[in-house]
Amino acid sequence: MDHDLSHRFKLITVWLLLGAAVFVAIQWWQHRAQQTLFQARGSSVEIRRGDDGHYHWPGQVNGRAVDFLIDTGATGTAIPASLARELKLVPLGSISSNTAGGVVSAQVVRADIELQGGVSVRRLQIVALPRLDGNPLLGMDVLGRLHWEQRDAVLRIELGNAR
Repeated sequence: MDHDLSHRFKLITVWLLLGAAVFVAIQWWQHRAQQTLFQARGSSVEIRRGDDGHYHWPGQVNGRAVDFLIDTGATGTAIPASLARELKLVPLGSISSNTAGGVVSAQVVRADIELQGGVSVRRLQIVALPRLDGNPLLGMDVLGRLHWEQRDAVLRIELGNAR
C-alpha cells in the first residue's frame, strides 16, 4: 500500500513538473514574441506589425501601463471612457467625435502620455470615448511630432528628429 502511494506521488510530481515547464516555456515564448514586435535602439524605435495587422506601441497614460494602437487616420489620441474614469481624469468638456462606428459624444480630458523608447507628451488633450473597448488609440496629435516611415510591415520612428 505504501509502495502504491509513493508511486502515485512520484507520478503526480513528474506531471506537475512537466506542466510547470510547459507553462514557463509558453510564457517565455510570448514574452520573446512581444519583444520582437517593439525594439528601441538609440534614437530610433522599430515596431513590427502585430498578428492583428496593427502596430502597437507600449506606453503609459498617467502612469498606467497601456498598449497603444497606432492610428494614423485619427486626428487625436483617444482612450476608453472607462480608463478615464479609472484614472479619475477631469472632463474639460464634451465633443462630438467622428469614429469608425459613427458620431459619438465624448469627453475631452488631459493626461500625460509616455511611450517606450523615450517619447512623452505632458498634459495632452485626449478624447475619452464611451464605446472604445480595448486599446487606446495613438493619433496624429502625437505621431505628427515625430519623423516616421512605414515599410515592409515595420514602422520606424526616428526620435532624434521630433518636431
